[in-house]
Amino acid sequence: MSDKPSVLFVCVHNAGRSQMAAGWLRHLAGDTVEVRSAGSAPADTVNPAAVEAMREVGIDITDQTPKLLEYATAESSDVIVTMGCADACPVFPGKRYEDWKLEDPAGKGVDAVRPIRDDIRTRVEKLLAELRPSA
Repeated sequence: MSDKPSVLFVCVHNAGRSQMAAGWLRHLAGDTVEVRSAGSAPADTVNPAAVEAMREVGIDITDQTPKLLEYATAESSDVIVTMGCADACPVFPGKRYEDWKLEDPAGKGVDAVRPIRDDIRTRVEKLLAELRPSA
């Protein structure tokens, strides 16, 4: 892993969980980690409830758009965190993988998305501590 590790968050639509995780990591890590997110079947837009839940904690993800998971992006990432994309996520030997079991915020209101957002923050903080043990 380089001095600046890259983390790829992957979920099916790249509209909720992976966007919130990427938002948290960008917020908490600054420019010390390259943050990527993608989906196996990306939606047209980021989930409005996810956008609102993140806005409530001072993180703006309105400039993000769902992206298709590309082989090269996954191959060049140091850590791949999957969130329900199952077999659609490519597997590369020697990569660090984590599979986060998280409720899907699709179709839920902001009240239901807040606990998912907070769970993601806890997981991102733990991941960041592991990536930067001396920080």
